[in-house]
Amino acid sequence: MYQKILVPLDGSELAECVLPHVEKLAQGCRTKEIILLRVCEPLSVLADYPASMPLSWEEHAKRVTEYAHQQCSLYLGDVEKRLKDAGLDVRTESRLGNAAEGIVSFAAENEVDLIVMASHGRSGPSRWTYGSVADKVLRSTCVPMMIIRAPGCVLGF
Repeated sequence: MYQKILVPLDGSELAECVLPHVEKLAQGCRTKEIILLRVCEPLSVLADYPASMPLSWEEHAKRVTEYAHQQCSLYLGDVEKRLKDAGLDVRTESRLGNAAEGIVSFAAENEVDLIVMASHGRSGPSRWTYGSVADKVLRSTCVPMMIIRAPGCVLGF
């Protein structure tokens, strides 16, 4: 049923709580492909970047962006290896941009059958302040989703 599963990760252990679920689901469904996706926020433009710096803002931004993209890819490679060691067909993708928008557009462009991601379990004011990537994705995609509550989450309104 689920031949292509998208697993967005943010680099945290908490987000990785989905991996045992993905592994069992993929084995049970004989999933053909698991895609690990990390969407990293791009560098923000600083209005007060000092003119005395050795690099121009554009050069600095390019280096920092390349480094962030490299770090995203290294992290995903470690997770990919763990899942491949479990006998699963896995590939990784990393993008720069807004997390929720990146996940939704990637899912649509790649015709995934299921998105599996963690909910950090925020409630109350912290949820209002930080928002919920999982909630934004859920409201913005037509792709079925499986949301795993993070261990130790506290329920509330």
